[in-house]
Amino acid sequence: MNYRLLLILLGLLSVGVHAQPNAGSTTFSVSFPSTQSKAALDGRVLLILAKTNKPEPRSQVSDAVETAQLFGLDVNDLQPGQAAVVDASAFGYPKRSLKDLAPGDYYVQAVLHKYETFKRSDGHTVKLPMDRGEGQNWRTAPGNLFSKPLKVSIIAKTKQRISVVMDQVNPAIPEPKDTKFIKHIKIQSKRLTEFWGRPMYLGANVLLPAGFDEHPESKYPLCLFHGHFPADFDGFSETPPPANMDTTDYIERFHVHGYKKIVAQEAYDFYEKWTGKDFPRMLIVEIQHANPYYDDSYAVNSQNLGPYGDAIMYELLPEIEKRFRGIGQGWARFTYGGSTGGWEALAAQVFYPDEFNGCFAACPDPIAFDAYTVFNLYKDKNAYYSEGPFRRTPRPSQRNYLGQVKVTMEETNHRELAIGTHNRSGDQFDIWEAVYSPVGEDGYPKRVWNKLTGEIDSTVAAYWRQNYDLMHILKRDWKTLGPKVAGKIHIYCGDMDNYYLNNAVYLMEDFLKTVKEPAANSEVAYGDRAEHCWNGDPTQPNYISRLRYNTMYVDKILKRIETSAPQGADLKSWRY
Repeated sequence: MNYRLLLILLGLLSVGVHAQPNAGSTTFSVSFPSTQSKAALDGRVLLILAKTNKPEPRSQVSDAVETAQLFGLDVNDLQPGQAAVVDASAFGYPKRSLKDLAPGDYYVQAVLHKYETFKRSDGHTVKLPMDRGEGQNWRTAPGNLFSKPLKVSIIAKTKQRISVVMDQVNPAIPEPKDTKFIKHIKIQSKRLTEFWGRPMYLGANVLLPAGFDEHPESKYPLCLFHGHFPADFDGFSETPPPANMDTTDYIERFHVHGYKKIVAQEAYDFYEKWTGKDFPRMLIVEIQHANPYYDDSYAVNSQNLGPYGDAIMYELLPEIEKRFRGIGQGWARFTYGGSTGGWEALAAQVFYPDEFNGCFAACPDPIAFDAYTVFNLYKDKNAYYSEGPFRRTPRPSQRNYLGQVKVTMEETNHRELAIGTHNRSGDQFDIWEAVYSPVGEDGYPKRVWNKLTGEIDSTVAAYWRQNYDLMHILKRDWKTLGPKVAGKIHIYCGDMDNYYLNNAVYLMEDFLKTVKEPAANSEVAYGDRAEHCWNGDPTQPNYISRLRYNTMYVDKILKRIETSAPQGADLKSWRY
């Protein structure tokens, strides 16, 4: 009797599995009208499905568990009115295929992320999304086509073809305007133009010191503030926030109400410090180096991105110092930044050791690939899983300060793959690959691991090690680099960094503590239970200290100048 009951139950379960409804027979027909473009277009069709239209589905794609569903499809020479068909073969995130999508009601929206053709000087022709002033964001890139959200019903076991028309276009982004203190500069780079085979530009937002016009004889030290694409110089305001400013906003990450007013008040406080009589007069520069792969270039030379490091150092910075009376010597240049900017600050000090007198690298992207977030790029076989003879354990990609995992490595990378093939997602793991990898035979970056499976390519990893692993380079070249960077390296990181970036900092700290001839004389500090991006101030919560980059390292910069400036250096004209 029990045996017969078991068979009946197994039969019911089997029927339930086979009867599970899916959307495998549903397809989407995505097109654009001739009113938006009479010419054929190249790019990536992105189809997004969400359970709500507030915000729009395209704004709901993320690493969060609440993410919208995304499917991606490359298109070449897509004609006006021609349908790009998104079916079960289109790669998706987080569901891999349309056939895995449950029937039900959805809001659907389509975006065409437009690509341009580049004929590079290395002989390769590639199609990439040129930045158009938005900082490599497919959601808002000017000229990208999109559809209005459309409510649809996906019905089980029913053949459907749903039409989606991209009849909207993202508008151009206005250029920021100069003010008394903030100036904007843009130059065409000879080096980058030659590499990319078309005009390429570098820009910067420059914060001028108080009294700049009143002291025409003064020349100034320069601080290069590295970070993600800065549309304008943020965090500086000549007016305080209104007393009745709305404070009902809530920031989940910081568990703080009224953060917008806090940010506005900090911006005004910075203005008051900047113009105060005791504040040292200097130039603060944020560079704009968005490119066809990301919102910035990582400020180094790269086979795939071109000679951005040299273009910044030998074209952009000299022009800034010429226009705005910079001292223009290495003893009077410093660099700082967080996250991407933290890696760039340290990389600039390592690759151009004579050009900077100190770097302050906060929560830097992995500075030792032995600890490439949560795994060893050189010894591990798979980026997505730690594997034994009888089990595979997914590797985490993000966590909170309690260690609770938000998303896995595989999920993050599959989101990028759905957004764009050939490193064209404009996102984090893709840009690391684009910067650090050699060029592949097809002209696109070689994958350091299989984007679908996570299997690591040891030959590409070896190339990364020799060219961009900052700890390995310091170890390898310490005999020549050490005398140039001793006393200049400062690194700060939370010990619960959301992206596990502290793991590489631990390895770097061990090296810097023990190296001799010369001793590193460096500084490495950690924030207890601090998340990304802790930047070195243990007296303030990080939601405050992250707003004070431009003031928190000043005392250390001044001390370094006083103890290291060459004889006869100008230490007075900028201290009025």
